[in-house]
Amino acid sequence: MPYIIDGHNLIPKVPGLSLGEIDDEMLLVEILQEFCRRQRKQVEVFFDQAAPGGVRARKFGCVTARFVSQGRTADTVIKDRLMRLGGEARNYSVVSSDRAVQASARAARARVVSSEEFAGSILSKGINKPEDFGGLDDAPVSGDEIDEWLELFDADQE
Repeated sequence: MPYIIDGHNLIPKVPGLSLGEIDDEMLLVEILQEFCRRQRKQVEVFFDQAAPGGVRARKFGCVTARFVSQGRTADTVIKDRLMRLGGEARNYSVVSSDRAVQASARAARARVVSSEEFAGSILSKGINKPEDFGGLDDAPVSGDEIDEWLELFDADQE
C-alpha cells in the first residue's frame, strides 16, 4: 500500500527533526527512503512553500518529494491527488494529523494514519535518525581542509 504524506505535518512528530531546521525536508526524505527500503513501500511526500522557480517534484528512489509552489498548500494538492486517483485512492495510506487532510482521505476511501502513529511506527522499526543508517556524514572538518577549500574558491574568483 503506497503512502501519501503531509511532510510538514509529519516533521515535528519525528524525534530529532524540527521545522526550524534548514534541511528538515531532506532529513525526512532520508528517513522515508530507509522506511521504503525496509518495508518495500512507495511514498509521495508533499511539502508547502517551495522556493520560486525551484524543482516541483524530485525522485529519491521509492520516495517522490513534491514541493508545492506558493499560493497553494500541500493540503489542497494532496486532496487533488486523491481525487485524481479516484477508486484507486482506497489502495493508499494518507499520513497527516491535519483534520482537513484526513477528511479528504476518508472521502476518497483511503486509509488514514496520523502523523504521530506513523512516526511511532518508523521509530519502532529503528528508523529514526539518518546517521543511524548511513544518511548523513557529520564528520568534523579540519582547519587545513577549510583552508584548502577557501584557496580553491579564491582561485575561482580571480
